[in-house]
Amino acid sequence: MAEVTARVKSIEGMQLLGESGSGHALVMDAAPEVGGRNMGIRPMELLLIGLGGCASIDVLTILRKGRHEVRDCVATIKGIRAESEPKVFVRIDLHFTVTGNDIPSQAVERAIRLSEEKYCSASAMLGKTAKIVTSFDIVSPNTTGAA
Repeated sequence: MAEVTARVKSIEGMQLLGESGSGHALVMDAAPEVGGRNMGIRPMELLLIGLGGCASIDVLTILRKGRHEVRDCVATIKGIRAESEPKVFVRIDLHFTVTGNDIPSQAVERAIRLSEEKYCSASAMLGKTAKIVTSFDIVSPNTTGAA
């Protein structure tokens, strides 16, 4: 089994420093209404970012292995939380905007499906409490150059 580590240390008030086992760090904070100072990302936002990152890596990998010329991939994630504690996510909308030349919609659809059903660990975990709804659009870059 692969081990993943992290460390979270309080800085000041509700502000926290999260450090990954791979050597990266970020600042988290709570909303002012619960004692934070709005000086960092919220932990629940970080879960959505993790889902978007995990799924995006899958989608990019699958499309590139299929020899599709992907220039950009943007995941937009919106989570709806339960009204009562522990206020887990109950619905997550995950929308991909894939930019590239001649990328068939079937290829993007397949990449997203494989990510959802087979590869994305974050999706598998969050999907235990939330209905994850995916969608996508494909953007062809402007190929007209200036003379």
